Parts: sequence; structure tokens; C-alpha cells
Amino acid sequence: MPTLSRVDGLRIVIYPNDHRPAHVHVIGPKGEAVFFLNCPEGPPELRECFGFKRVEVNRMQSYLTGVLETLCGERSRIHGNY
Repeated sequence: MPTLSRVDGLRIVIYPNDHRPAHVHVIGPKGEAVFFLNCPEGPPELRECFGFKRVEVNRMQSYLTGVLETLCGERSRIHGNY
């Protein structure tokens, strides 16, 4: 599983054999959140969350919005079209 980025102790991951639509997993010691990327325009949208507080999810979503172009590019490189 390629780790695309690390921020605040969290890993942002795209699994090579994962399903559509384009999404990332944000994994940390407290839990995991999955965000639809809504490539290429965004914005990232929370699909599910386990173990994180809402304020943490909002921070994640803000970060993902800032790197959306990179994440969509990596998703496309790994899986082809969105």
C-alpha cells in the first residue's frame, strides 16, 4: 500500500487493488477515515470514519483539499482513470 503522504502522525494511503470511486484512506493510531476525492475538481468528502473526532476529520479534509491535485494524480497513476 503506497503511503502518499504523512501529516501530524497520519498516513494517507491509496491501496493498489482498491475499488472506485477515487478515494484515500487516512490512517493513524486513533483510527481510520476514508475520503472520496471527487477528482479532479474536489472537494474531498468524508465517506466513513472510525476513531477520530470531528475536529480531526475537518483538519484532514482541509489538508486533503490542499493536496487534491497531487492525490488525484497518484490515484490515476496507480489505477488509471478515476
